[in-house]
This record gives sequence, structure tokens and C-alpha cells, in this order.
Amino acid sequence: MEFGYAIKTDLCGTYDMEQGYGFSLPLMRSKVEDMRDSWPGDYFIPAVPTLLMDVPNGNYRVTLTIGSPNRQAVTTVKEGLGRLRLYELKTEAGVVVKKSFAVHVADGQLKLAFSGEAPSVQQVEVMRLASLPTLFLAGDSTVTDQPSFHYPYTGWGQTIGLFLSDGLAIANHACSGRSSKSFIQESRLSRIAKKLRGGDFLVIQFAHNDEKESDIGTEPFTTYPTYLKQYLDLARDTGAYPLLVAPMHRRFFEEDGTIRNTHGDYIEAMRQLAEQEGIPFIDLAARSKEYFEELGEERTKQVFLWTEAGQYEYLPEGTQDNTHFTEPGAVEIARLIVSEIEGKGIEPLQRHLLPGAEALVASRIE
Repeated sequence: MEFGYAIKTDLCGTYDMEQGYGFSLPLMRSKVEDMRDSWPGDYFIPAVPTLLMDVPNGNYRVTLTIGSPNRQAVTTVKEGLGRLRLYELKTEAGVVVKKSFAVHVADGQLKLAFSGEAPSVQQVEVMRLASLPTLFLAGDSTVTDQPSFHYPYTGWGQTIGLFLSDGLAIANHACSGRSSKSFIQESRLSRIAKKLRGGDFLVIQFAHNDEKESDIGTEPFTTYPTYLKQYLDLARDTGAYPLLVAPMHRRFFEEDGTIRNTHGDYIEAMRQLAEQEGIPFIDLAARSKEYFEELGEERTKQVFLWTEAGQYEYLPEGTQDNTHFTEPGAVEIARLIVSEIEGKGIEPLQRHLLPGAEALVASRIE
């Protein structure tokens, strides 16, 4: 089924259930990740109204007309659960451009939010396209769509869309605190199985919580690959394309300036499984090690969530988190993944990257 419509934002008022669209602000920002009820406008500081559009569940191509006839505009766009789709796009006065991306809707509403120094979105066009494939993500807190109250905590699943074409939608099923084992035990993989289709993609990144000595932990060369294989089998049985991603390193530096490996044998275990099963493998551990060591101990604080007291409501006392990312940091982690997809020529996923994607998205790490 395919259908579409267009909305001129300057004529769009407050959300109305009868007309099925409009701008609105939620009563409060969402604090519970598993509720999946955050609005994209709440991932800005200060919060901005969210454009709500009542639509059937499915995949959509969204085309935005961006720019102003009489002023320079700087526009950032987020959709769904705070997923970045355009990052500080600059347009000169009188210049109007069209930008498209794909959106996966699972709750009956397509949600968009526009912000920036001087945002200007003139029109929103929405087209439902059942043929669009979906990029499913399975992982932990470093991948997940963090709830809006936790902003600026950001998983790379919320930023990978900056680098994707309008031919691939994102369904991020990652969840904080989960291991390859507990993700399955909680039926989260079963939820993916109900939606996964031939031609879709399933990206799998686990290890941070597999390493824990608890009920959710696994052993690197026995139970860890056994659980991971269930993800691979699901993808192959469905006709989808699996991709294994080794975990990025934490921000722990040795005295000589090198990154300490806190993942033990899990990286090698995933590599061996990928070779045995003939599955594409991205060594994000190696790439993140190179990147963090290049930045150094001080500059990597911008990648990870190091904040001052009073800087964010969620973190009134500040934090020194060496595992999770800021939004600019999550952009850089996604960039490393995209670089590996391009460098290794991982098909057909590579076809869904924006041409010159890495150069299009500027780094915000100083």
C-alpha cells in the first residue's frame, strides 16, 4: 500500500485528532526507555514542538522543503525517538533545498521536530512505501534510542540515520542493560522476528553486558557465540542480511596513552563466529581504539558523557561516564561504522549510504 500527502508547516497549527496532524508538546519528557513514548522535540534544549502525523504503521519516505526566501537558515531535524536525520544544515537566503529520508513508524504516528540556530522547514511531504527495507538494530545502551529525559545520552542507533539514504528505514530494538542472552530471554529477538522480512538488515552488537558476572552474562567462546548464532539464523532464515559489530571500547586509558581492552575475549569470539558463519563483521573495537587514541584522554571527554554539575536536568551533579556517549560522540561512533561498511564494501548495505556520507556530516568534536 502506498499513499502520501504534504503539509505546509506555516499553515499547520496545534495537533487536532480529527485532522490527524499538527504541532504539540508532551506533558513531560519520557523517563522510561521501554515505554518508547519520547517525542523528538524533547531531544532539543530547550524543547521544541513536535509535528505529529497520524499514519498507519510502516515505512515512509519523508521529504522536507528547507530554506528561507529572506534569511540564512540553520536547520536540525529529528524524528521518532530522537533520531538525528539532518544536522545543522545551512541554507543561504533565497536558497531552498529538498532533503529526504526514510522513517519507520511503529506506534501509529510519524513524529518530526525542527530546531537549530534559525530553522526553516516550509513543507513536509510523506509517502508510505511498503517496499522500503528496514535496518533492524539489536544491542545495548550504546546502541539504543535513549529516552528524552536522559538527553544528552545518545546511542549510535539515534545517529546512524544521518548517513543513510532515503531508501532504508531504521527500527532500533536495542535496549539498555541487555546482553546477547537476556535480549533473547526477554523475547526482544522474537519481536524483531515478527517484523523482519527478506531484504531487511539485522545489525547485532553485544558484549558490554555479556561480560558481567550475573544471570545475563555469557562466556566468550561458548554461550556468547551460541546466543549470537540465533540472531544470524533468524536473519538468514528470513532472507535478511545479518551484520556483526564488535563493541566499541570504553574510555579507559593506560599510562602510555593507549586504550585498555575491557572486553577480554569477546571481540575475538565474535570475529571467529563471523568467519565460521561467513557473516560480515565490523571490528568497532579496533576502529574506536584508533579514534580514541588519536583524540587523546582529554578530547575523548567530548565523545563520552562528561558533564558539569547543573548542566543537564537529568544529571544535576554532573557525570564522568566512560561508556556512554553524548550526541556528537554518538555521531562519531556511527561514522566509524559507516566507514567500515564503505571500506569493506559490505553489500547490499553499502548501497543505502548517502554518497560521500562521511564528508556530508561535519564532526562536532573539537
